[in-house]
Amino acid sequence: MKETNEGKTTAIVAYLTMVGALIAITMNVEPKNSFARFHTRQAFGLHLCFLGFALFLSVWFNPYAWYGLYISYLALWFYGFLGALKGEEKTIPILGLYFQKWFTFIP
Repeated sequence: MKETNEGKTTAIVAYLTMVGALIAITMNVEPKNSFARFHTRQAFGLHLCFLGFALFLSVWFNPYAWYGLYISYLALWFYGFLGALKGEEKTIPILGLYFQKWFTFIP
């Protein structure tokens, strides 16, 4: 419980923007906190996927695809952000487990 409370600020900062995720990575370098690391990986992956799909959609313009992207991003962001606020380590649906595997370089 103590580790969760200590890493809560870093976890919340990670969900703010992609820049917030990068700031959270540097905040968690020393001392390392597993709760903050979990949410930093989730937020970094979520922001990275959003930016990747946004770049793809910028070439292939379809307004309904943009609506779907924003709705799914906001729903997943809200799910992860609430988990960080509550102090829970729940993975983001579908991609959360992959984010934990792919982003092992995040301390």
